[in-house]
Amino acid sequence: MHCGRYIPPPITRRQMLSRCAGGFGSLALASLMHDSAAAAPESAARDPRLPMTSRVPHFAPRAKSVIFLYMDGGPSQIDTFDPKPLLDRKHGQPLDIMIQPTQFDNVGNWLGSPWKFKQYGQSGIPVSDLFPHVAQHVDDLAIVRSMVSDFSEHTNANYFLHTCFGVQGRPSAGAWVTYGLGSESQNLPGFIVLGSGMIPPGGLDCFNSGFLPASYQGSMFNYGDRPVANLTAREETTALQQRKLDLMRTLDRGVLARVGEDDGLESAIANYELAFRMQSAVPELMDLAQETAATRRMYGLEDEFRQTRIFGHHCLVARRMVEHGVRFIEVLCPSGSGDRWDQHSGLLDGHTKNARAVDQPIAALLGDLKSRGLLDETLVVWGGEFGRTPFAQGSDGRDHNPFGFTMWLAGGGIRGGTIYGATDEHGYYAIENKVEIYDLHATILHLLGMDHRRLTFHFGGRDMRLTDVHGEVIEGILA
Repeated sequence: MHCGRYIPPPITRRQMLSRCAGGFGSLALASLMHDSAAAAPESAARDPRLPMTSRVPHFAPRAKSVIFLYMDGGPSQIDTFDPKPLLDRKHGQPLDIMIQPTQFDNVGNWLGSPWKFKQYGQSGIPVSDLFPHVAQHVDDLAIVRSMVSDFSEHTNANYFLHTCFGVQGRPSAGAWVTYGLGSESQNLPGFIVLGSGMIPPGGLDCFNSGFLPASYQGSMFNYGDRPVANLTAREETTALQQRKLDLMRTLDRGVLARVGEDDGLESAIANYELAFRMQSAVPELMDLAQETAATRRMYGLEDEFRQTRIFGHHCLVARRMVEHGVRFIEVLCPSGSGDRWDQHSGLLDGHTKNARAVDQPIAALLGDLKSRGLLDETLVVWGGEFGRTPFAQGSDGRDHNPFGFTMWLAGGGIRGGTIYGATDEHGYYAIENKVEIYDLHATILHLLGMDHRRLTFHFGGRDMRLTDVHGEVIEGILA
């Protein structure tokens, strides 16, 4: 018999959670898991177990995705988007100004542009005959003529362009973007590099995650029948492969339970799981037979010039990746001349072939994105690691010039039909509204809804960021 004044002790908090987990707790979890964004709070931005979950930006974004059209080697600003009439008049004459030491010191005379410039669009912006197709979209471009770099050699300049540091080992911009925002696609990497068959100087570290978790590094997709290595499932059935993946996950979690949290192992688990999902997602993504014949022709997929077909394929795939929610896509240009855009000799032949490879596909990409209502939320960036000198190297080439060159941006949040900054009358030095690489990346992050000063990762005793202690948003090109 019990005493009438007996009061059972209350259950502990742990007991309550244990007993309720199968009731309203499971219902709440099911509701949260239905929406991946709700399932990942702000802390997920620091959780390697949820590396690609879409996250809330710092403020309302203008763009959701970035397509970086990387012109490896350094296209000449004075032969593309920055005409210099004085240089044409002085063509062949000896230099009459002081110049900086050049990469190879084989300095010739003033070298005017072999191409003519024409004005296009309502903005009347001049574009050279190298880009007749892109010129049709000039009213969508913000052309920055006053870019500068701290490096005049390809490898260091490539690291600087991609990571804001001229040395190996730092996270690339694509890694920072996916670290900050995650991805809207859970079946594809958040940062994808579309390779042309040529890796730029500096190698794959241009697309690395550095000290960020490995889940954020760029994934290389190649041109051809096998865009991703080892993509084909090796097991007889999907169910068998899934059981093996479940076993591996169980074993990995057991290790984590014994050793504690480990970012490297967590990233490896996430990457294995993503690779499994990619086995079904990538073939569908890369199946361009789903596109109309007119679309494939528009991108140049039937062009007789193989390099145009390669770049056209990648530009079309980039548009499809945007539609699938991939956050950052970098498109590497194929070599049209045998040496990228790096024409130390044979400028006329080399730049002509390189432009032929990319002009039609880029124009198709801009037009296609716009017709589908995607350009407003997709930021397109074009450019290389530096420009070229206004004087000759030897007799018919141009050396590296980091002191003033051109890049352009289009799409999400950009004010089209805009020229920003200027170089001197020879096209040698930036003299008006100088734009550093830090400013470019601060602007990209801003358009994606992120403050570059707040996007940080604690490493080496301090909070690191893409722009280090530099960078200002380029307000003059924002819509």
